Amino acid sequence: MEDLKYWLWISKIKKLGSITIQRLLKIYGSPYKIYNLKKEELLEVVGEKLSEEILDSKYRINLENEIEYLKRNNIELISIKDNRYPAKLKQIYDMPICLYAKGNIEILNNFSIAIIGCRDNTKYGEQMAKMISEGLTKINVVTVSGLARGIDSIAHKSTVEKNGKTIAIIGSGLDKLYPEENLELAKAIIEKGGAIITEYPIGTKPEKLNFPARNRIISGISNGIVVVEAKKKSGTMITVDFALEQGKEVFCVPGNVTSKNSEGTNELIKEGAKVVTKIQDIIEEFY
Repeated sequence: MEDLKYWLWISKIKKLGSITIQRLLKIYGSPYKIYNLKKEELLEVVGEKLSEEILDSKYRINLENEIEYLKRNNIELISIKDNRYPAKLKQIYDMPICLYAKGNIEILNNFSIAIIGCRDNTKYGEQMAKMISEGLTKINVVTVSGLARGIDSIAHKSTVEKNGKTIAIIGSGLDKLYPEENLELAKAIIEKGGAIITEYPIGTKPEKLNFPARNRIISGISNGIVVVEAKKKSGTMITVDFALEQGKEVFCVPGNVTSKNSEGTNELIKEGAKVVTKIQDIIEEFY
């Protein structure tokens, strides 16, 4: 309980990024010890502004109440020191220090493939996202996406409808699910043995900047990613950049050369991404 309190505290400090927390943990060993540091000690490791942020009392109030909220709502807080923390995420440079998870956390370490793409998908994009999700579900592969409108929602929904397991990575607190139209889908994901996870504490609104950061977790927790549709400049392409940086396999569905939704995918194929026209194109890369 006490240990949880200090992980909760450190995960709430907005300006304290993963790399800085990792550095502090390497020196002091635990968030409890960081919590109890004096300003003079902090100044030896971080600057004036970060020292003040770490010592700010607003992050230290109501921690016990928040822990009770997590318990009441069956939300797990998984720190990087927890043996339940996904091994694949530990391989990325700026791994999330804590994950807030709801649902079946055992699948976080399973073999998984992310399915991502446009929010304003075409009918062709919908068909391909469904085909890939259903095909992966048939062979018990966990699907991963971001619970956004469009391809993300189609991937999660198609998995759930075939009684498969899917992981939704969100860019807000678990009490601020976005978009609200996906609340029922989120419930279905959990009911079917899937999970919803985020690095953002309870109360965090779905702010615009959260989503690009969230995308590194989508690729990081997955063994590979499939891009169904993507414009040249989009959140999907940010996820691709993270995947390439993390050394993940990138697969793309080829699209109509006159469609803006396929400009990104067709470009990625020209640059060497693996073409997907059937499930076997993905499977043969891993088996």
